[in-house]
Parts: sequence; structure tokens; C-alpha cells
Amino acid sequence: MVYSDFQNIKLSALGMGCMRFPCKEGGNSDIDIEKTREMIDYAFKNGINYFDTAWGYHAGHSEPVLGEILQNYDRESFYLASKFPGYDLSLMGMVEEIFEKQLERCRTDYFDFYLFHNVCEVNIDGYLDPKYGIYDYLIKQKKNGRIRHLGFSTHGNMDTMKRFLDAYGRDMEFCQLQINWLDWNFQNAKEKVELVSSYGIPVWVMEPVRGGALANLSDEYRDILKALRPEATSVEWAFRFIQSLPEVTLTLSGMSSFDQLKENIETYKENKPLNKEEMDALFYIADKMTSKNKLPCTKCQYCTTHCPKELNIPWFIELYNEHVFSGGGFIAPMALRSLSDDKKPSACIGCRSCEEVCPQNIKISEMMTDFTERMK
Repeated sequence: MVYSDFQNIKLSALGMGCMRFPCKEGGNSDIDIEKTREMIDYAFKNGINYFDTAWGYHAGHSEPVLGEILQNYDRESFYLASKFPGYDLSLMGMVEEIFEKQLERCRTDYFDFYLFHNVCEVNIDGYLDPKYGIYDYLIKQKKNGRIRHLGFSTHGNMDTMKRFLDAYGRDMEFCQLQINWLDWNFQNAKEKVELVSSYGIPVWVMEPVRGGALANLSDEYRDILKALRPEATSVEWAFRFIQSLPEVTLTLSGMSSFDQLKENIETYKENKPLNKEEMDALFYIADKMTSKNKLPCTKCQYCTTHCPKELNIPWFIELYNEHVFSGGGFIAPMALRSLSDDKKPSACIGCRSCEEVCPQNIKISEMMTDFTERMK
């Protein structure tokens, strides 16, 4: 196992994400404990020492199952991470109650790593609002030794990240980002890494295989990669891309089967970063994959200056492109929930003033209508 230095400790470069444990036929909340126990034991024996769970994973069952299994191991032999569930606004005023319950669920006296979960457009105001006391409470727990290292995860846009970092960046020790070779440009992961790094904060990676989407490429794309690394699988390419990023300390993988776990551990027996030719090949494939239905917005802002409703059209196009490519998902609905009704795509009156000045000739009014329908 490859290890990374973080402050005065060594973390396995591959961490185990605990939101995709194997489940029985009862669904996501019915975790197969014995299969999970076998996987975690194999992970320990092969050098993984970082386990990442959260309040809402597996409908609330990930923390207690993980807590039960980890009782079999020396508490000093692993690092445990969990998160405050700020994605649910109804929980904003319950930080103390939830934190205490999480310690109980995980059967531990402290968390090695603890995160503000999914800082985004919906919850940024709540996270920053002193009336909820989230920041103050977590800082207190850090001083008391019940949180060893404090950080945050985010799927938010750059402006949201800047607001959070301007407020709390001095106290953040790590940041968890969605990074993979497709999202490096498509979801601005490159810019987000640069922003976080400018604050001196190391990066944790989530979704390195984009929920499995990068594991099964078309023959056309696989042939391009095989010409460069004949023995490497699509999954290995995804991890080798991450290994090529010097800002990354740890990569999380939500492995749901023994085969996935074994394959990923085999990959992380050594670092094999990509060279420029190999990186360029991935970016070429990413561009081909995402450009098929992508609206070619350059964020020139001409549209916003001519919109009588003052809608954030470039941002909507960015969200729309991601939503269409991914076939749905939570990112666009989550972001749009932060807006009042008069600032959502549905507020478009179809006047086409934006289209008259768009250098890319995008049919913005048609996009707005389709986006609104997709959000229903």
C-alpha cells in the first residue's frame, strides 16, 4: 500500500468510503454485515487505514455498522472520519445532538477526521450563520480532542467555496472534492483544487471513478488507452490520473464488492502517475464524451446583462450540461434549491433578449424550458 504524509501521520493513499457497502435484497439500508466485515478485514490486512462514513450513508446505518466492525481492531491502528449533515437544513440547529449520537453510533470517543458535509449553495448561509453555532461547536470539540482534524467536503461552485474558505479556511486542515479525469475540466475540478491549494489545504478525492461511470468505457475509448498502457483497466486509469496530482493526499473509493476492493488495493501497491501524452489522451476522451450534447457557453456574461429577470444564465448552462450528461443526479437540483422562485430557470419569460447577444448562438430560452421540465 502506498502511504501519504499528513502532518505527523501516515495515511493509506487509498481510503475506504463507507457509503456503498454490500447490501441484501432489502435495499440500501439493509447492509450485509458479514460481507462488509470480510471486506474491512481484507482492507486492514492490505494496508488501508482510513475509513470514511457519514450520518446519512445507507440511510443512517453506515455509522453503526462500521462502529460495530471496528471494535475488532486496535483504535490506534486506523483513522475514522465522519461528517456533520448540513445537506439537511432541518438539522442545522442540532450539531451537538448529532455529534454525540455519531460518537455513540461509531462506538468511539473521538473522530480522527471530521467534516462539514457538502458545503454548497443550499447550506452555505446556514454553515456561516453563528446562530446555529456549528463552527464554534466543532472548533470546541477539536480543542477537546474529540476531533483530531477538521475539514470540509463540497460539491459547491467556486463562489460558494470562496465564501466558506474566507470565513473558515484558516481552520480547515483538508478538503474533500469530486475529482476524476472527466470532471477535471467539466466540473471545474482543476480550478477547485487550485483554490483550495491557495489556502494551503491538502486535497482528499471522492468519486475518482465517477460512481463507476468511468469503469466501463466504450471500445473506441478503451482502444486509445490500451495503446498507451496495454495492461491497465479503465478503473486503474482513473486512479493513476489521481496519482498524477501532487495536491492529493488521499483518495476515497466506495467499494461495494470484494472484487472492487482487491482490484483497487492492487492498483495502490505502487504509484504509476501518467505522463503528458497519457493525460492528454484522457482529456481528449473527456472532451469527446462531454461535448456531444454540451451547450458551448464561454461565460462571456453578455446574456446576463440583457436579461430583464437578471438570471444567472451561464451558471444555469453549466448545471444543465452536467445534468444532461449525467442523466440526472443531485448537483443541479441541490444548487437550484438555493434560489428563490424568481431567480430559477422557470422564471425565464422567453423574451430571447439573451439570445440576441449570445456569441455562441445558444438557444437559451429552449434550454431554460427544458431545464425546468427536467427539474419537475
